[in-house]
Amino acid sequence: MFTIAPLLFVFLSAVQPAVAGESQDPKSTVREVVTLTGTVERTDRSSRALTLRTSQNTTQTIYVAPEIALFDELRNGDRITVRLYESVIVAVRPGLKPSVAVDTTASAKDATGQGQVLQQLKAAVTVESVDPKNNTIVYKTADNRRVIRAVADPRLLDGVKAGDVIEITHTRERVIDLQRMR
Repeated sequence: MFTIAPLLFVFLSAVQPAVAGESQDPKSTVREVVTLTGTVERTDRSSRALTLRTSQNTTQTIYVAPEIALFDELRNGDRITVRLYESVIVAVRPGLKPSVAVDTTASAKDATGQGQVLQQLKAAVTVESVDPKNNTIVYKTADNRRVIRAVADPRLLDGVKAGDVIEITHTRERVIDLQRMR
């Protein structure tokens, strides 16, 4: 099962400044590499899908391209590290209502025409508070969960304030490296 809360941490690590009460042009952040570590839960050789358990309650399903040979050797229970490309687009949208994460992977794949998009999710959350001193943000999701997250880059909290609704598009793209942990 896919859990949105961990991804929202990644989303919010890309929050860009906004002017109060005005719609913001989308800001893009590309993280060259994201690393996931976990235990192989399942491999599907025909679709090259890898299901990785990253925590007790979170699994991630990742497409692994044919050029990554180690995929064919993986077994359930193997501990691995996966590196992949991801991008985040964030925009402050006054008046937008919070939304649950919507999977927009199919349209993203159609737009690129390359099948490189592993997963794309779009959601809107409401910022409850920002603590630049501790690099944390508190937000409320559409299903009324209150979440506190650390933000990697303190500059990303500049201009973000309580009450802002942040629309986030998170895209995970191709795997670039796969390693078995010893």
